[in-house]
Amino acid sequence: MALILDTGPLYASLDRSDADHVSCRRLIEEAGEPLVIPAPVLVEVDYWVHARLNPGVFAALLDDIIFGAYMVEDIRPEDYRRIRELCDRYADSDVGFVDAAVLAVTERLDEPKLATLDHRHFRALRPRHTDALLLLPEDLT
Repeated sequence: MALILDTGPLYASLDRSDADHVSCRRLIEEAGEPLVIPAPVLVEVDYWVHARLNPGVFAALLDDIIFGAYMVEDIRPEDYRRIRELCDRYADSDVGFVDAAVLAVTERLDEPKLATLDHRHFRALRPRHTDALLLLPEDLT
């Protein structure tokens, strides 16, 4: 089992001024399983870090990846089919590439939970491998 990280919790764990920093940092630090970042999430985190923080924060994240604190999961050819399907199916719900990629990776890895702050989108998405994902941290609405 692994904890898959969407953009929100990963970014919030890096930004001490973020309202969700404490809960997201705790979730990541207390995870007793591998932390998995779908590759497209890194692009979004890089954008937000450079827009709101400083490039050193992202460099530190890359160091953590290099030293094994996180595993990066690349998108596979079969994931692109699922991403395309999800983008089509949920086009009216503003579900974009990164959210669809996160769900595709979550399904492929057969994970029943997801670390995300985007409960609105991920509650609407219907995964193939379970009735619904457990969205963490749970104390968010």
